[in-house]
Amino acid sequence: MSSHRILSNFLQISLHQKILLIAGPMILSNITTPLMGLVDTAVLGHMDGAHFLAGASIATLIITQVYWVCGFLRMTSTGLSAQAKGKNDNDLCSKSLFQGLFISLLLAGLLLLLQQPILQWGIYLANTTAEIETSLTEYFNVRIWGAPAAMANLALVGWLIGQQKAKRVLLIQVAANLLNVGLNFWFVLGLELEVFGVALATVFAEYFICIVSLLMALNVLARPTFKPKWFSVENLKPLLRLNGNTFLRNLMLQACIAFLIFKGVGYGTSEAAINAIIMQFFTLIALGLDGVAFAAEALVGEKKGQQDQLGIVQVTLHGLLWSMLLAVAYSCVFGFWGTEITALLTDQILLRQNMQDYMIFVVLLPLIAHWCFFFDGIFVGLTRATAMRNSMILSGFFVYFPTFLLFSTYQNQALWIAMLFFMCSRGVTLAGYFTYLCRKKLVAF
Repeated sequence: MSSHRILSNFLQISLHQKILLIAGPMILSNITTPLMGLVDTAVLGHMDGAHFLAGASIATLIITQVYWVCGFLRMTSTGLSAQAKGKNDNDLCSKSLFQGLFISLLLAGLLLLLQQPILQWGIYLANTTAEIETSLTEYFNVRIWGAPAAMANLALVGWLIGQQKAKRVLLIQVAANLLNVGLNFWFVLGLELEVFGVALATVFAEYFICIVSLLMALNVLARPTFKPKWFSVENLKPLLRLNGNTFLRNLMLQACIAFLIFKGVGYGTSEAAINAIIMQFFTLIALGLDGVAFAAEALVGEKKGQQDQLGIVQVTLHGLLWSMLLAVAYSCVFGFWGTEITALLTDQILLRQNMQDYMIFVVLLPLIAHWCFFFDGIFVGLTRATAMRNSMILSGFFVYFPTFLLFSTYQNQALWIAMLFFMCSRGVTLAGYFTYLCRKKLVAF
């Protein structure tokens, strides 16, 4: 695999087109995903009493965090689906789909069994008033029954991305959002079901995504196969190991983010509000960078399935270019219009003034974060979850927390200094390990 051959193929238009054909729809899909929550907020915000919105918002946060930790289902499903596509093996494609669904339903059953402990834990952390707690409980007790669909959706969407069906994922997401909007107005304004109706509309939308995604997946397979032996403990071991390592990776990331949020609250109301604003900038960054990462997952997985080492390197170089360009675009937008974007997020003059001291972090975030976003996608496609787990744990315990302690005199700013170092470490360790695998000619195996 010579450097000359790699560089000579770098400008091949077809691969750039493949990346954009996956990344574009996935970016749009990412943008539409928060809309279900936005519609819920808008409807609840027009009810007679702020406790409706407050309670449902806290319940949504609890459920979102639980589902986010379970995101390993989506990641492993994408990698295995893409590799099966690369091997052009219909049985393997079917196996990756049905095994993913099986694990997702087991996990959903566990969440349903633990729903009351999860709810009580959330209420304890929220420390709310009795009125808000009532709305929180009502919303949660309805939304949690969407868990089977939500968990299955992680596996199904991941599988479709691995099959490079990004446009279908986008269409499903748009249709689900339209359904959610219609049901919200019907249940709340028409049937006057209040919080119960808002939660029920979201549950219906989740099951809609599940049913349509499953039908599309079966359509992609054309000749789906089903073998009971796939669900034996022995056959499930590789998938369970892959999911377990990715789960630990997600937990470590969640621990670092939780530390930033709760430590920031300890520094005062203004600092907590600033952190919330920066997290909104971070969400905007993720909407775009995740799209490129999804493209990397699908295409790298396909090349691994073909055991095409040169193809993997080509996808990585092409994808890295788009990830870098997008990161630079974000930084330029935030650098020139960060103050105006902040003004859209808050009308408090003092808060907007204090945010000026943090704009350097906002500008640097995409430039540093895109490396770990992108190489996460590469390693998802390679299904090397152990490397992702080790990188995250190493960066958390030996970079994030020590960096915060080193700069602790800067208080809240130290949290963001540590976060930048944390993301940089993740990108460097994964990129370094990827380079090592390429030099040893092990990346495709």
